[in-house]
Amino acid sequence: MQKPILELTNINKQFQVDQQSIHILNNINLAIQAGSMVAIVGASGSGKSTLLNILGCLDHPSSGHYLVDGRDTALLDSDELAQLRSRYFGFVFQRYHLLPNLSALENVEIPAIYAGIPSGERRSSAIKLLTKLGLGERIAHQPHQLSGGQQQRVSIARALLNGGKVILADEPTGALDSESGQEMMQILHELHQQGHTIIIVTHDMEIASHAERIIEIRDGSIIGDRANIREHIPSPPDSRLSGTNADKPQPSRQSGLKRLGEAVHMARLALASQRLRTALTMLGIIIGIASVVAINAIGEGGQQHIKETIGPLTSNRVEIRRGSGWGDSQAPGIHSLLPGDVASIQAQSYVDSVTPMTPGNFSIRYANAIASATVTGVSESFFNVRGIIMAQGRSFSADDIQRQAQVVVIDQEARQKLFEREQNPIGQVIIIGNVPCTVIGVTSHKSKDLFAAAGPNLLMPYTTAGIRLFGYQHFDSITVRLREDQNSQLAEKNLNTLLSYRHGSKDFFTDNMDTLAKAYEKTTRSISLMLSWVASIALMVGGIGVMNIMLVSVTERTREIGIRMAVGARRSDIMQQFLVEAVVICFIGGILGLLLAFLSGYLFSLFVVEWKMIFTTNAILLAFACSTLIGMSFGYLPARRASQLHPHDALSRD
Repeated sequence: MQKPILELTNINKQFQVDQQSIHILNNINLAIQAGSMVAIVGASGSGKSTLLNILGCLDHPSSGHYLVDGRDTALLDSDELAQLRSRYFGFVFQRYHLLPNLSALENVEIPAIYAGIPSGERRSSAIKLLTKLGLGERIAHQPHQLSGGQQQRVSIARALLNGGKVILADEPTGALDSESGQEMMQILHELHQQGHTIIIVTHDMEIASHAERIIEIRDGSIIGDRANIREHIPSPPDSRLSGTNADKPQPSRQSGLKRLGEAVHMARLALASQRLRTALTMLGIIIGIASVVAINAIGEGGQQHIKETIGPLTSNRVEIRRGSGWGDSQAPGIHSLLPGDVASIQAQSYVDSVTPMTPGNFSIRYANAIASATVTGVSESFFNVRGIIMAQGRSFSADDIQRQAQVVVIDQEARQKLFEREQNPIGQVIIIGNVPCTVIGVTSHKSKDLFAAAGPNLLMPYTTAGIRLFGYQHFDSITVRLREDQNSQLAEKNLNTLLSYRHGSKDFFTDNMDTLAKAYEKTTRSISLMLSWVASIALMVGGIGVMNIMLVSVTERTREIGIRMAVGARRSDIMQQFLVEAVVICFIGGILGLLLAFLSGYLFSLFVVEWKMIFTTNAILLAFACSTLIGMSFGYLPARRASQLHPHDALSRD
């Protein structure tokens, strides 16, 4: 005797409700031969649907043994059961259970996706099946564009795509009109005559009479199992389903990359079906990524601006000032910084150039224009020490210093205060205090001295300023520029030793400008990091929003999860599906966030001319990495919850 394809032995099913056991199936013993057509008949609540779920490996019995082609399902894990469903079973549900966001063709293809069948092969097979079922012109239609009978035919094509050795039909005509119902039964007969095992679950004895064997069930027990003597229904010569098994695509193992590609495609379709929700979910990621990247770019731009602005002014520079430190009230009374100190410092091998500085406030006049300005006495080396660039004219020469020339170099602000826009100031004589001086040069906007006083600034030879304006020859400070290859800290130590020896005591203090520049950069980095942490909060909120929406999506799409599991999806497939959806949301959100950050950089450059936002490759790569990681991290919980659903429970939820 031929071994049955399905065999149930002492099958029981019970549920625990409030510490009370409710028995659904009681000691079911049943064997179904391959190629038979069986009807399971019973009233609502009789247990017939539970029995169908156990037969289709959508549910498991509380006790007993169920063999599918000789394999005990109790010994199989969830992935092996999914493979069994994919290879053996095709489901025809009363409510069709088509995915609303997919076309008829895409719905039929789903089982083949999880069976690892290449896209071209499965699409060809799906089109052939739909064409044979009279839906060749509606393969691109979505379920809501099809009638009930057409939707049921799509579900039959889906059941047959992987071969469908056993067709499990749950009230297949329940939602159809009489004409569509008759057509559905004719299709099932044709499938039976093609060699498929057909199991129909129904409450209607008229539908059951189409089967060659009728099993009656009541209160969870089989009360009747008889052969149904009926007139043989021959297969029409031009049966629409002839050659169905020949059209079956052959399953194969897909590589992880191909599986991921399929998951991305399905994620794209799922997200496209809820465009507004997807866009709003992405918004948090977009804002978060844009904030982090933009703030990082502002920080990078700020650091670069500081390097460009302070760098030339602080690189290898040491400032020597009177007193014991900043705020020393005795400093104005100290007159020990003298021309001899400048000459002695200049003679040191580690010194590139040196300049004294003595500032004072004076009124300046030219024609009818008058202004208040800061006048600083300096040497010819000042322009090299401070990195001052001339826009017009020339700077001081050693001869100007030696002969106490009454010449002056003005900045752009002084030029605007004293002269007309088109007037050339070079060679003009201006009055500083009561001293007439000839303008020999104008400094550039780009070389504005960071440490200069606010307002117009003028430069004079220190010899001229000391005699004509200040009435003394000691200096307020001395600025030393070191050679490029020198260690600034060691040079600072040597300068302290030199001047302490010359003065007989340490009545001065030094500022190493390299240290100041590093402090500026460190402060900028710290502020940038702090702001990035603040911006990352927005990114975290966006991630939580993704997790929240994905959890809602799992709840809303519970039936979809059940359908996918019924047609062969493994738990890992379901988990990958939802995890990929979360990653896709965050990845696309990351791209849009970067574009928003670039746009903010463009707008920033229109309103802030002092510096620009600098987008680094590392920041861009980090943004992509963060968006992907957030998708994986915050998508994991919803994906895991989806994968843990039981097929029967998922299908039964509304």
